[in-house]
Amino acid sequence: MPSNSDRKTQYASRRCKIRVPVLTEDQKANRVNVSQELLDHVSVVENFLKTIVTGDETWVYGYDVETKAQLSQWVGQGSPRPKKARMSQSNMKVMLVVFFDWQGAIHYEFVTCGQTVNKEFYVAVLKRLREAIRRKRPQLWTNQSWVLHHENAPAHLSFLARNFLVKNETTVAPQPPYSPDMAPADFLLFPKLKSTLKGRRFDTSDEIQKNSTKELFAILKEAFQSWQKHWGWCVASKGNYFEGDKLE
Repeated sequence: MPSNSDRKTQYASRRCKIRVPVLTEDQKANRVNVSQELLDHVSVVENFLKTIVTGDETWVYGYDVETKAQLSQWVGQGSPRPKKARMSQSNMKVMLVVFFDWQGAIHYEFVTCGQTVNKEFYVAVLKRLREAIRRKRPQLWTNQSWVLHHENAPAHLSFLARNFLVKNETTVAPQPPYSPDMAPADFLLFPKLKSTLKGRRFDTSDEIQKNSTKELFAILKEAFQSWQKHWGWCVASKGNYFEGDKLE
């Protein structure tokens, strides 16, 4: 087993860096198996990708530090480097929960201040998601053909949540552990959403919600459409992490 120090490394995605552990051989094999299973479904089950509803949670900040590229400014030759006050991430933040498919958003909500995203809360979210699917994706609802995909957070994997999904005969797509590069919310949606908000200051939670919602709807479809490529890249890389739109 790798040591605690070995377990800390950087997975560099196209637009962000996410801390993940060094993968064991078993974990790599599991990533390949899951990716191949999903690719097989795509080739065998007609419109399989169009049945998946995926989602996750993330914090959105009142102020998030700009990237180095955003901070850089062009100056003429011989001009002094412009000075910019050093800012830090604000304490004000709002948690966003969003579920989407190939057509865009199905359900999103902002967590009430003081509410913990625990197993009870997540089951309540799943109930609201089901109602949203019934209204917005009537064909998937009528045929009971939709497939849920979510990350391996404790609330998601709790007995309460799993029992709720079993009782409602909800199929769950596999998600290998330690694999942000295999979840559209992690590898594209949330990083891109936050990059559009970096350097902008919002003084209230209402401002955070209004602006993040506007940006969210502009990028949802792009996040979903690149997902299948990641399964192929994972298989080709033999379960190792990959970067950007090509294998390194």
